[in-house]
Formats: sequence, C-alpha cells, structure tokens
Amino acid sequence: MKNIDSYTHVRGESVYLDDIPLVNGTLYASVFDSPVAHGKIKSLDMTEAAGMPGVVRIFTAKDIPGQNQVGGIIADEELLADKHVHFCGMPVALVIATSDEAAKAAVKKIKVVIDPLPVITDPREAKEKGELIIPPRTFRLGDTENAWRACDLIIEGNTETNGQEHLYIETQGAYAVPQENGATRIYSSTQGPTAVQRTAARILNIPMSLIEVDTTRLGGGFGGKEDQATTWAMMCALASFHLKKPVKYCLHRMEDMRMTGKRHPYSADFKIGLNKDLKIIAYEVTFYQNAGAAADLSPAVMERTLFHCTNSYFVPHVKATAYSCRTHLPPNTAFRGFGGPQGMFVIEAAIAKAAEQLKIPASQIQQQNLLRSGDEFPYGQIAQSEANECWNKAAELYDVKKLQQEVNDFNAANKLYKKGLALMPICFGISFTKTHMNQARALVHVYNDGSVGVSTAGVEMGQGLNTKILQVAAATLSIDPSRVKINTTNTYRIANSSPTAASASSDLNGKATELACQAILQRLKQVAADAWKTKPEAVEIKDDWLYIDGKKTDWPWNELAWVAFEKRVSLTEHAHYAPPGIYFDNKKEKGHPFTYHVYGTAIITTTIDCLRGIYEIDSVKIVHDFGKSMNPIIDIGQCEGGLVQGIGWMTMEEIVYDKEGRLKSNALSTYKVPDIYSVPKEIAIHFLETEKENLAIFRSKAVGEPPLLYGIGAYFALRNAVTAFNPTASIPYDAPMTPEKVLMSLYATTPNEKSKAGQKSST
Repeated sequence: MKNIDSYTHVRGESVYLDDIPLVNGTLYASVFDSPVAHGKIKSLDMTEAAGMPGVVRIFTAKDIPGQNQVGGIIADEELLADKHVHFCGMPVALVIATSDEAAKAAVKKIKVVIDPLPVITDPREAKEKGELIIPPRTFRLGDTENAWRACDLIIEGNTETNGQEHLYIETQGAYAVPQENGATRIYSSTQGPTAVQRTAARILNIPMSLIEVDTTRLGGGFGGKEDQATTWAMMCALASFHLKKPVKYCLHRMEDMRMTGKRHPYSADFKIGLNKDLKIIAYEVTFYQNAGAAADLSPAVMERTLFHCTNSYFVPHVKATAYSCRTHLPPNTAFRGFGGPQGMFVIEAAIAKAAEQLKIPASQIQQQNLLRSGDEFPYGQIAQSEANECWNKAAELYDVKKLQQEVNDFNAANKLYKKGLALMPICFGISFTKTHMNQARALVHVYNDGSVGVSTAGVEMGQGLNTKILQVAAATLSIDPSRVKINTTNTYRIANSSPTAASASSDLNGKATELACQAILQRLKQVAADAWKTKPEAVEIKDDWLYIDGKKTDWPWNELAWVAFEKRVSLTEHAHYAPPGIYFDNKKEKGHPFTYHVYGTAIITTTIDCLRGIYEIDSVKIVHDFGKSMNPIIDIGQCEGGLVQGIGWMTMEEIVYDKEGRLKSNALSTYKVPDIYSVPKEIAIHFLETEKENLAIFRSKAVGEPPLLYGIGAYFALRNAVTAFNPTASIPYDAPMTPEKVLMSLYATTPNEKSKAGQKSST
C-alpha cells in the first residue's frame, strides 16, 4: 500500500500550518529574544517598538495571567524572561502586529540592558560547579569493583559527541483562534498536542477543556517538536487570549535555529575490561549530558542513555552513571534516538580502542559479545535477542570477509586514497521509558454509508503513521482502504494523549485502533447473525462483503452498516490501549521498561581522499529486524532516512557555540547536512525474517529511531580509513568526524605517552 499522503505531497496540496486559511483580522507575532546567554535584566525599553506602524501590543512576563512556566518535566523554564535570562535566544518580549513584517521590524527597535553573569557552556564545568538539572543516576549489573581482577586487558578513555540541529523543513509555528465562551483553538506544529493543551491551560489560568489543539501534519519533527513546539503555541495563545483576535507565528529559519534546543552534546569517560577470549567482563562509564539552561526533556533523555549504554552487547558487570548538567545554552531536547545514540557511541569507542590495542578488527570483539536471548540488560530486563541472527545474516548475505579483503587490496594499491570498513550492530528498546506514557486511544466511526473515520493521538510528520493506522482499520474490518479516512489529531476527540515519539506511536495508536474496530466488528456480526438467523461465529466480513458459513451473501459492507444503523446499534467505539507487562522501579533502577527491542547490523564502507581530507560513504549494507513489516516501502524509507540522519550527525553536522553561548552555526551556510551528493552511494537493506510474537501492531516492529544508530558505524569506518593511511594517527573519539578533523588526523602522530591500557599486572 502506498503512503496515503504521497499524492497531495507531490502536488503541493497537503495542508501544513502555514497553509491553513486565515481568519479575518489575524494578527502576527514575533519574539524579542535575549542577545546574551546569562544575566540580569536591568531595563527593557519598548517605547520605540510600540510606536512602530502596525504594532498592536507588546507582551512581557507581567501579562501572563497564569504561571509563567513551560517546563514539562521540571518547572524551571519561563515562557518570557522576567528578571534573568539564561541563554542566547531566550524569549523576553512578544510583539503583536498587523503583519509579519511589521512585527519583525518592531522587534529590532526593542532595547534591553542586561548585567552579564558568568556563562557556562561545557557540561563538565557545570558538573564541577554543582549545576545539575537532577541528581545523578546510576545503573548497575554485577560487581565492577571486583570484576576488574578477571580482566586480561583494561582500557580507559573519553569521548565527545556534539549536538545536532533538527532542521525540519517546516519550522516551529502555531496559530491561535479565539472561540466562543472563552475557549481557544490552537493549530500547532507539535508532536504533543496534549502537552500544548496542558501548558496553555497553565499559562492562561483556564481549564484544559477550554483549549482545543488541532494538528493535521508536521513538515518533520525528529523530536524537536515533542516539547519545544509548546513555547510558540503559548506565544500565540497568550496574545489571542488578551486581544480576542487570531494570532499566528511561524518562525524564520534563523530564529528557529537560534532559539530552539538541539540533540544533547555529551562528554563521557569509559573503562572497559576484556579477558583473553575477547569477552567484555566489566564496563564503567560516566556521562556528562549538556542539558542547556532548563530541563526540557533532558532527564528522560539521560535515562535512555543509561538504558542503551551497552548497545547490543551482554556485559556481566556494568556501572553506568549519568549527570544532567545545566549550561547557558538553549535547552536541549528530544532528537531521534533520544539519548540512546550518545550512550551507544561510547561503548563502540571503548571496543574500538581495545581492538586497536590488541591490533585486531573491532568486529571480533563486537561479535564475541552480542546479546543472546536470556541475557540480562543492566536495567534488569531479560533480552529476547535477534542480535546474532542479524549479524550472521549480514556476514553471510553481504560476504563481510570478501568486503574486508577488497578494502585491504584497495589500500595496498592506493597511496592517496584509503578505504575503511566497520560493522555496527544495534539494539534499541521500544516504549516510553515513563510507564504511564505508554497508553493511547482511538475513536472510530463507521458511518451508515459504510465509510469509516478514525481519530487517534498520533501525529503524522512524514513517517507514514496515518498510512499504517489506515491499514490497521482496513485490515481489521476487512474493507477497502479507500473507505477509511484518517482525521486530524485533535485534543477534543482524543484526550490525555502521549506525544508522537519514542518510535511507539504506530504500536500504541495502531493497537487502540484495532481494539475499536474489533468492538464494532463484533456488534456488526451480531446484527448479521440476527438478520440471517445464525450464530455470530458463522459470520465473516471479508473484502467488503458479508459471508455466512464461508459463503458470500448479497450483502456488501455498506448494506451491513445501514442495517446496523436501522437497528440502532452503535457504530462508534472509543478504545483505550495500554501495553501490558512494562514497568520500571526508579529507586532500584530495575524493571521491564520496553515492550520489545529492535536489532540490526550494518556494514559501512568509506573512502578518504588523504590529500584533502574529504571522503565518501561508499556503501551501507544492512540487515534490520523489522518484525513482520506492515508496509515495506514506508519502512525502507524510514530506514534510509534514519541512516543518513545518523551519518550526518557523525560526520558533518557540527553545532558551534562560542564561549559566550552564541550560536555560530546559525544558518545553512555554516551548518551542513547531508545532501544527495553526500549520502551513501549504495544502501542495501535486508528484512530479517522472523515470526516471533511481540506486542507490536500486527507483529511489525517500530522503525522510526533504530536505523539512525547505524550512522555511528560511519564514524568508525572513517577512523579505520585514516589509520590505513597513518597507522600512528592520533584520533580522539570526538564526533562528528568532519573533513577538517579527518585532515588533521591524517597527518597527526600519537604522542609518546604511556598507554593507559596494559596487561593485568600493570593496570
């Protein structure tokens, strides 16, 4: 089945926030944001701005009728700065004008005096000064203190991973329209409509029932609109509430890049111990998360870093500690992978460093330690693993030994071009790690003409969610997909919903849709049984027709719907789904937080121009655990897109702030993302065949986030290419591996220092 949005997308007919027809009298918003990262507001002069043509009103924190607070997990983030500013880009005042141009022109006339305070941009510095968002957390398995004695090789090191700009095609935005009786409708480009509704009620000091949030689709989200879309919806809601006029705000690209948070940068220290059989015996890691100036989703992101700190390996003795460090940068937020990639990079670096010490390919250590079913994760869940199946299938299907030999032969024959190869196994847990968020509802109407309307809390943002929900309804009712219409995501139809995130939305909303359709189907079967004087067990609906005892009747689907309507049988169902068996005890740091895990293995080959430091990704060959795919075309698209986004994070996407907390990579001229010329020249994806039961919808496993993790392998393939040219190269584990870093590594040498690694006797 094709993606149901493809037709309107390519014709330019799909409706995004900026396509919504405007109500007469609509006003426009623009934010004046702090030019400094940390300081105390001494004065704010808006006189000249207020007198600009078209300006209707300028709002500050004093105009907020409720709480000046947009923090979701922790109440530590003001909507509009009151007395202090905490990052460059922090909103201070909101200008409302009769046109977008007038609002932006007035913003430039606002003058602010801020007494500067010390600026922290480094998470390690923040930790040393006690600037933490939450207390540190530690996951433990086994006994690392005593396990080191059983290790024949112990390696220590540190890593750095940078942030990543979401760069969704549609920037942040919202449109608030006042309704009768004090209500407000907010059209928001958000992954979390309920979060927008809940926060608007808090900001405006009114009940949630007076806030309707509606989302048709997003032009991309990647996590950047899970929490941070709320701020811009609040700006519009605040102004609309006061002025009783519709208010719209769509951020300019440079506004969006300057004022919104990114993927969290991480700094980390690791220590890993192996025995002579290359088994990882012990692993200790400490993560320093750069949270930015407020919590946002950092505590949850940090938690998932801990959950994924051992990737797809079984390590019997683990101690993983994480600090969420408050700095003076825009609050960092969710990004595809949600902290998991940052944790997985560190153990891959530890394995790579151990392999270099042993002068063997890292793949030998990787394969030796892959999870098997029955192994325990550091957080207590028992693995149902496909890790070895994916690895072995990739080795067989793509002939890893031959690929490595081709790389070796190329390197022997070429002086100024070198190739590198790396394998990247992945393991990613599927669920929200906060148990209560794993719930969803669906509202299904069968109209008396046989057409079907479905509403869920899932937000379509290019991932094909609406198509999969439609498939669930059509398959469960056994009707033609053309009969099914997926409605906008609306908090009046589906309340108290979790955001579309964590790769869980197809499962949660799909299961709820299935339950609703099954309930209606049972009622329809009873109607048919009564009409045909038989038992419900003899009734079947198949391919738009009614069957009795396996024989096709003269009743089409729409006839059955009409008869049920005449019999006054409900053709509507509102179903609730909560996956069973998942829980997590934060006091013990143990539990069963994931419904299941997704596994896979990628083989990445790269070529470096050793004279200039530029490189190409030659090929990425993947065996991926899709479960039983509902829609292979959509799933392949997600796999390819996630892979390339992960490669971008690891190779070219470099966030740069100066010491004063100002974003320097603030435009597409200074922030690079993969284009058609920088994606792998070949991407091969094989669906691992498995018939295992799981809690996923129709046994199809989630595919939103896991493929991004394959991109980590590109970093290590580039490292291997560099060392093929310069075996003594000094290459810190510092991502992204930009061409500049490659060039410097090609001609750098390892300092003559004692290695931290050594035999057991010297460690």
